[in-house]
Amino acid sequence: MSLVLLGSTGSIGVNTLIVAKKFGIAVEVLVCGKNIKLLNEQIKEYNPKVVVVADKEDVTSVCHSCVKYGNEAILEVIETSQSELVVNALVGFLGLRPTLKAIECGKRVALANKESLVAGGAFIDTSKIQPIDSEHFGLWYLLQDRPISKMIITASGGAFRDWPLEKLTSATLADTQKHPNWSMGQKITIDSATMVNKMFELLEARWLFGEGEYDAIIETKSLIHALIDFKDGSTTAHFAHASMQLPIAYALDEKMDENILSHVDLLQVGSLEFKAIESDRYPVWEIKEELLKNPNMGVVINAANEAAIEKFIAKEIGFMDISRTIIESYKKFQTEARTIDDIFQIDKEVRVYAQQLSFK
Repeated sequence: MSLVLLGSTGSIGVNTLIVAKKFGIAVEVLVCGKNIKLLNEQIKEYNPKVVVVADKEDVTSVCHSCVKYGNEAILEVIETSQSELVVNALVGFLGLRPTLKAIECGKRVALANKESLVAGGAFIDTSKIQPIDSEHFGLWYLLQDRPISKMIITASGGAFRDWPLEKLTSATLADTQKHPNWSMGQKITIDSATMVNKMFELLEARWLFGEGEYDAIIETKSLIHALIDFKDGSTTAHFAHASMQLPIAYALDEKMDENILSHVDLLQVGSLEFKAIESDRYPVWEIKEELLKNPNMGVVINAANEAAIEKFIAKEIGFMDISRTIIESYKKFQTEARTIDDIFQIDKEVRVYAQQLSFK
């Protein structure tokens, strides 16, 4: 067995390689963005046949005889690869086309790229998808052949979970990166602070598991990742230490019967704390219910979010303006994509609108 790994130098990519090595799975293709130093270390250890980087100017810095570059090259290597599994750990909307290409080529997709389902869920065959988010893995793990009342995922609350509300307007990029429980990339840590990340995960759950009732709550220690309320009044919860290696292992081998993590010792944990997600701290939450009823609007939310984060990083807007940009864009674009081409067109239009928004 071999795999194609998109986003090899991010946290998901690094953990995927650890798990692949443990189970003797070959790595046919490595795709990465700008971290060429780490990529060269991975090439030396995992000996891929092909490597793809984001930019042409980095090609000569890569220690490999077959190096390609750019988004089109990603689609090309997916199509020409022999591997039946593509692990998509790319960040952002650029991960959508590779997901579509992998499914078109009859490959199985281990999906960490949230934006694929958030923006293009209506056009993706989810039977070909194995989610490697902790929350969706937890829901999948808990599912039984029993009537369900509600599926619930958990959130850490992000960097500003315990901040005074009046301080949020002055929060900086550096502040957003101080996540209480996880070490992740820049964008997803910002998304955690705004709660956009959890909104995306609810949308993903809707596409993966179908129509139903979905919700999220804060669990401050990130030990419970998902819960299911069954119609009989029972509730089950998925406990596991905060590591992506468990969902990745099941994506690589669905018959997983080896130990991946140490068990959660509840006596050591002692207690758990749960909190509601409130819209005064996380303003995007005010459109959560409406969005879940209209999941095709995910493309609008995603485009506005990516555009707003670019402006926030460039210090053109404040932290709370990210949520304002998303909400304003959601109100402006009440359009539904009828084809996959519509998705890409709507994405462009929303980005232009979001870039022009001003809150001064």
